[in-house]
Amino acid sequence: MAEKVKLGKTDLYVHPIGLGANAVGGHNIYPDLDETSGKEVIQTAIENGMNFIDTAFSYGMGRSEEIIGEVVKAMGARQDVVLATKGAQKVVKGERTISNHPDFLKETVDASLRRLQMDYIDLFYIHQPDTDTPKYEAVGALQELKEAGKIRAIGVSNFSPEQLAEANQDGYVDVFQGEYNLINRSAEEIYFPSMVEQHISFVPYFPLVSGLLAGKYDEQTTFPEGDLRLNQRHFQDGNFQENLAKVEKIREIAQDKNVDVVHVVLAWYLTQGPVDTVIPGAKRADQVLNNLKTSSVKLTEDEITQIGRLF
Repeated sequence: MAEKVKLGKTDLYVHPIGLGANAVGGHNIYPDLDETSGKEVIQTAIENGMNFIDTAFSYGMGRSEEIIGEVVKAMGARQDVVLATKGAQKVVKGERTISNHPDFLKETVDASLRRLQMDYIDLFYIHQPDTDTPKYEAVGALQELKEAGKIRAIGVSNFSPEQLAEANQDGYVDVFQGEYNLINRSAEEIYFPSMVEQHISFVPYFPLVSGLLAGKYDEQTTFPEGDLRLNQRHFQDGNFQENLAKVEKIREIAQDKNVDVVHVVLAWYLTQGPVDTVIPGAKRADQVLNNLKTSSVKLTEDEITQIGRLF
C-alpha cells in the first residue's frame, strides 16, 4: 500500500490516490446512477486504504454526502477517512445562486455535518467564488470554524489567482482545487509558484479530460449527438487526432510498466509541484481498485520529462 502523504501544510495525511465522489449520489450529474454501487465504491475505497474522499453539496444536492455518511458510520470508519466536501451553492425557490457570505458558509458547514453524520469535516472548500463577498472574510469564517473544531483544513476551488491571493491574505488557505491536466497546464504558471511558496496543496480536477487522457478512445471513436464531449475543443477534428497520437506515446511507457495509460498519467501529476494527491472518480468498485494501481507506477526522470514535452 502506498505511503500516505501530507496534504500541504495541514495535519492531514492522505493516500496519494483519492476518490472523487461525484458519481456517488450525484444524480444531477449522472442520471443513471445506482446508489448500491455508490455505497460499494465508498466501502471498497476505505477497505483498501484509499482514505481521501472528495465530495460536495452540489453532487446530488447533498445526496452524495448522505450516502458517504451512511457508509462511513456503518463501517465505524470515521478515523480512517479524510473527508473533503465543498459548499457555496444556495438554493432559493428552486433557483441556484452562489454565496460566500460568512453566515451562509457557517450554515453550509453545519448542514454538511448533519448529512455526513459527522462531528467534523477534515477539509472544507468554498466551491465557487461569488461576486460580492471579500474573499478574506469568507475564509475568515472558515478559520473560525476551524478554531471551533468543526473543520480541520480550509480549501477554495475555482478561484482566480487574484481571488486566491485575497482569500489567503492571512495565510489560512491550505488547499486549492482547480483544473489541471496534460492538455491544460496553465496552472503551472498561474498557480503553482505561489502555492509552492505558501505550502498550499493543489488538487487537480478534470485530470483525464473526459477520458481522453485515459487511453479509452481511438481514431474510430465517435460520440452521439448531444454528447458534451462534442463541445470540447480537445475532441474536435484535428485536435482529437493530435491528442490521440500523444496518448499513444504514453501507452508505450504504460506497456513497459504493465499498467494502463491512466495510471501513468495520474502518476505524472503526482510528480508536479504542489500536487500531493489526485482524486479520479469511480462509478463501480472495480474502478476504485483499478485507480489504486497508480500507486505502483514509478516514473523515471526521463519519462517525466518525455511526457511533459509531449504536451
